[in-house]
Formats: sequence, structure tokens, C-alpha cells
Amino acid sequence: MSNNSSRLLICAAGIFICYFYFAMLQEKITRGVYGENENREKFTYMFALVFFQCVVNYLFAKLLLLTVMKENDDSTRTVYYATSALTYLLGMVSSNMALQFVNYPTQVVGKAGKPIPVMLLGVLLGKKSYPMKKYFFVTMIVLGVILFMYKDDKMPTKQSDNQTGLGELLILLSLTMDGLLSAVQERMRAEHKTTSGHMMLNLNFWAIIFSGVVITMSGELLGFLMFLQRYPSTLWHIITFSMAGALGQFFIFRTVSEFGPLPCSIITTTRKFFTVLASVILFGNSLLARQWLGTTIVFSGLFLDAVYGKTKNIKKEIEK
Repeated sequence: MSNNSSRLLICAAGIFICYFYFAMLQEKITRGVYGENENREKFTYMFALVFFQCVVNYLFAKLLLLTVMKENDDSTRTVYYATSALTYLLGMVSSNMALQFVNYPTQVVGKAGKPIPVMLLGVLLGKKSYPMKKYFFVTMIVLGVILFMYKDDKMPTKQSDNQTGLGELLILLSLTMDGLLSAVQERMRAEHKTTSGHMMLNLNFWAIIFSGVVITMSGELLGFLMFLQRYPSTLWHIITFSMAGALGQFFIFRTVSEFGPLPCSIITTTRKFFTVLASVILFGNSLLARQWLGTTIVFSGLFLDAVYGKTKNIKKEIEK
């Protein structure tokens, strides 16, 4: 095996392992039931969870910039970082909150529709044009998501699962924030040639500020600390969950910088599909045949878009 192949295999394994662990802990934290009998409760401190994630991401980005990712001075305007941090924060919080109402496969498949708002906002706000094949691949993703999300009487439900459509609305909000974030990042790269290291550092810095204000003013910080006091094992889950996400971003950066966006897109798309499969096996999130068909269509569209749907000016992107 060549040196390049070995490095690509290591990066792929890093992405799979880190985000698999990240996904399993995310479901365990946000959908788990804590306590016993009448004292049973669920984790509801989503802004505090994202605050913790952003702190770990910021420290990790700082370490990378001081060691393996040394980059030139950054001239990006603060307003761009603050705006992107706000959309980034709202996207992550709404994505985590959605798990209180829908199971993990639903969240993953719904979030896999990210190319939809990115393309729509690119056309409406950025006045961009895309090849017809990309419209076809995105249409596949839309149809697959609709097929997966469609409700019928045979749909297996639990009392904790979504009954009102709120989970789907939160996923839609998260997708909208992802689209706005991509639009702002495109402007940052076009005007200031913002590098991924500086973007990760400053985006998480402003997200820490925003989420810190929210959890302090709302009293969520105190409730979060009291929850950790009642269930101290959750702290370890949150720490390792955040570290896995930060390390996963590093492997994505290395894959994009050394091998290009195409191998990275294929790896992350494959990883998401196996995450859905693992959630079904480990957490008992059963899916109907229609939902498996929808999942297959969604990830087929993502895979084809990764291979054939990109324009020449491909932008580097760190997965959230």
C-alpha cells in the first residue's frame, strides 16, 4: 500500500471512528432517560451542551493553529464571524433539540438535506448557477427526505417521539441556518480568503460568547450544573462527545487539504449512512421499508452529487 493510500485510510478511519462515537453519544445524551421511577428526567440543556462543544472546538483550533495548521494573518471582518457564529449556534442547538422529538435516523436523514438550502440560498442570494445534473441530484435528496418523513398509521411511535411535527420543524430550522452559514462563509472566502483554521477558531469564539450569554441570562447554566451534580457520569459523556467532534473536524481538514473535497465527501456520506444503521441496531430505532428506501435515495443523491455535481470552484468545508 502506498504512502498516500495509507494516509487516506488513516483519515477515513479517523472520520468514521470520531463521528461514530460522536453520534452515539449525542443520541445517548439527548434522548436518554436519567433517574428512576418518579424522578426520571431528560437532558434539556441544549445551549449549555453547545457551549461546552464550542469551548472544546475553540481550544482545539487554537492548538492546531499553534502547531500543525500555522496560517497567515487573518483580515476577515468581525461582523462576518459574529454572523456566521449565530447561524452556526442556532443550527447546532435546533439540531440537538430535534432529538427530543424525533429519533436519530430521522435527524440524520433530515440533516442530510443540507445541499437543498445551500443551493437555494446560493441561487436566491448569491446569484449562483449550477449544472442541471446538480439540480437532479438535489431533487433525489428532496424526494428521499419526503419519502422518509412521510407519516402514516403504520409508523411505529413511542411516547417520547415527535407527535406534533416540532422535530421536523427544528430540523428545517437547522437546515436553514446551515444554508445561511454556507452563504456567509462563501462571502468570507471570496472577500478575505478566510482559511479553515481561522474560521474554526473565530466562529467558535463568537459562538461561546452568544451561548454563554444565553445560558447565563436564562438560568440554564445553573440548571445544567445541577444536572451534572445529580448525574456526574454525564460530564464524561459530554467531554468525550465534544472531543470526538473536534478531532473529527481535524481529520476532515486533513482529508480535504491532502486529498481534496471529493474523497472527503464520499467518506462523510458513507459514514452518515452507517451511523443510521448503527442507531437502528444499538438503540432499537426501527425503520419501515419505505424509510429505508428514502434513506437509500437520499444517500445515493449525496454520493452522486459528491462525485458528479460539484462545480470547478469547490470550497473547503468543515463538517458540523
